[in-house]
Amino acid sequence: MAAAAATQKSATLQVPRRPAMLRRKTRESFQAQTSIHRVRKNKEEGTIIGVHSLFLGIAVTTSDSGILEIGFATHDGTYSNDFAVWALTGHDSLSSSADARGEALAKHLVAEIQKYREKHLCKFLGCGVSGKLVDLAPQLPSKLWLELDIVPFVFRKEEPNHYVMKTRGGSMTVDEEADSMARTCLAHFGPNNQPRLTIGYRNEVEVDCSGSARLTSRKNYQDTVSNATWAATLKYARSLSEKRVRIAFFNSTPQGGGVALMRHALVRFLQRLQVDCRWYVPRPKPEVFRITKNNHNILQGVADPKLRLTEDQVGQLDSWCEQNAERYWAQGDGPLSHPSAGGAHIVIIDDPQMPKLVEIAKKEDPNRPVIFRSHIQVRGDLADKEGSPTSEVWNWVWERVKQADLFISHPVREFIPNNVDFDKVGYMPATTDWLDGLNKEMGHWDMQYYIREFEMERFKIRSKQLAYPVRPYIVQIARFDPAKGIPDVLASYAKFRRDYAKEMDIKDIPQLVIAGHGAIDDPDATIIYDQTLSLLEEEYPDVIEDVVVMRIGPTDQILNGLLSCAHVALQLSTREGFEVKVSEALHKGIPIIATKAGGIPLQVQDGKSGFLVEPGDSDAVAKHLYALFTDQQLYEEMSNYAHSHVSDEVSTVGNALCWLYLADRLYAGEKLKPRSRWINDMAREHAHHPYEDWETRLPRSDKLKLVHDSKSTDETNGIASVIDSDSNAAHVAVKVEEAA
Repeated sequence: MAAAAATQKSATLQVPRRPAMLRRKTRESFQAQTSIHRVRKNKEEGTIIGVHSLFLGIAVTTSDSGILEIGFATHDGTYSNDFAVWALTGHDSLSSSADARGEALAKHLVAEIQKYREKHLCKFLGCGVSGKLVDLAPQLPSKLWLELDIVPFVFRKEEPNHYVMKTRGGSMTVDEEADSMARTCLAHFGPNNQPRLTIGYRNEVEVDCSGSARLTSRKNYQDTVSNATWAATLKYARSLSEKRVRIAFFNSTPQGGGVALMRHALVRFLQRLQVDCRWYVPRPKPEVFRITKNNHNILQGVADPKLRLTEDQVGQLDSWCEQNAERYWAQGDGPLSHPSAGGAHIVIIDDPQMPKLVEIAKKEDPNRPVIFRSHIQVRGDLADKEGSPTSEVWNWVWERVKQADLFISHPVREFIPNNVDFDKVGYMPATTDWLDGLNKEMGHWDMQYYIREFEMERFKIRSKQLAYPVRPYIVQIARFDPAKGIPDVLASYAKFRRDYAKEMDIKDIPQLVIAGHGAIDDPDATIIYDQTLSLLEEEYPDVIEDVVVMRIGPTDQILNGLLSCAHVALQLSTREGFEVKVSEALHKGIPIIATKAGGIPLQVQDGKSGFLVEPGDSDAVAKHLYALFTDQQLYEEMSNYAHSHVSDEVSTVGNALCWLYLADRLYAGEKLKPRSRWINDMAREHAHHPYEDWETRLPRSDKLKLVHDSKSTDETNGIASVIDSDSNAAHVAVKVEEAA
């Protein structure tokens, strides 16, 4: 009886249900060797040294018995140099759901790749993953990007860009397919080991290599915003997707500037939501870019007063738009063609360099909604002054965009000239992407790798050495532009060193880093860069050895690493649109000292998340630098507050919410009249998710109202609001009655 009872008891005992893929058999192991001297040197130094770049391919086959064969292949850019094959059992176990099995498989592969790179002192830049493996582990691509900083490309055998190897014996073995994945991935990288920027048919920007690079998932984006913002965004996305609404964005360049960064992020996100959104750029023309940069400086009020927009230049700019439209966009089913012929239902011109496109879009279909976004600072006071250079440029822009249904501006009253139709004006801030290379959180291994890459680039041009981590540093990350206040950055740092840091230990005295990308359409960058170096030599020889000035190539993670490791960030612009780099620093918990220029004050809570100063006030900057380097309690409180008080409005999802709301309502036939309201507020309210008073928001202000009779305007919009116009608070209480 006892034996029977024991047998019965053992029969009812449950083996703990573990995640699948914990049982592995190595059929072919990695063979590559790493120098033991290099490994020892890395351990002694406590940092990564001599890391070499590789590419990776992963593929999978399955058997009827539930065994997965996973093939790995590594490639050094010239030829394959290592491979392995593993057999994993238990994948078809009933002990877990398909999602849980996929998560377990993804985690297992990520852990093994991490072990390999640390053992072999390598950095995987890209990884080709078979579509079949992604079907089994959908989370794998985004994990590769967010956890290991590997650009994941997903390829399927039936796709034309997949290098399928035909063999007499039939299909490829799993290691052959993994090698094919690695080689196909490598083909998408350029000579600087960055994914190629691809411009396709009709000059459409093929974001993430037409979606082959799978950096993110919907869940990743959902985790970056509040539930209310996410729910409102999905409401409009579903509506547009179901109606198959086509949205087309136009601007002048696909790389380098803030608009391009925002657009890559937006299109990437909308691909995950299955919204048909496309982005087009004109054929580049250097002589036009010189004119448009001059116009940019004139509108900001930073150009030589003698500089004017001539009739000949107006002709060149208009002709440039007309030629591109005729050649690429207004023929056949091009995006500017009539929607009935396959053109876009909603057209968005996101660039004052191409205002003529508004007229062209309206000519093709007068009833099609067209939105114009004014994304730069416009000196409204100068634009309103008849005969000024700014008024001449602005009037050229306005005459071509006044047919647009909506005029979207940064939330700064001074940016809107008085000849604009105020009923059409809505506010939308610039945004950034918390999941892209500029902002994602990187591990220690990757952070060290990019700081080393920065040091290598610095050494090539014999710039000054960055002594981090032995010494802290201050950073300003911005384009080399006349409005970015770089001379004030140098003056403030010199003032800090001369007046406050004389008695500090050298290891505690911070260095200064000034770095930024260049934009395709910005011919001023080299001029400003040279002027910065000359100013250092002539005015600040006593601090020149501790100032690192660098123009960085198109590697976002280097700028990410520089900002993440900085002790304090600066943004001392003299003129500014919005400059979302401020929010990027705050999101990382880095206190910032910034000027009261453009939309910067909307992002910084003075004395809480950073300090605001007047443009050119180097004395105040030096004083605040001293406080942040000597008062540890102040620094920690400011850092914690900064990280936890960044609004959804400056994120990719917040940006998408605005555009999706506008597209959905305009496509439905509504004649929207924002009348100087924030588009984000309108979108949340219409989706029945109005802001709660505890949510972090950019401050709303009565000063933004473009109408003088506030009472009648509020009644027209159906709004009852409580706004403190002088508050720096990041949120306000707003109660909205939904318009019938």
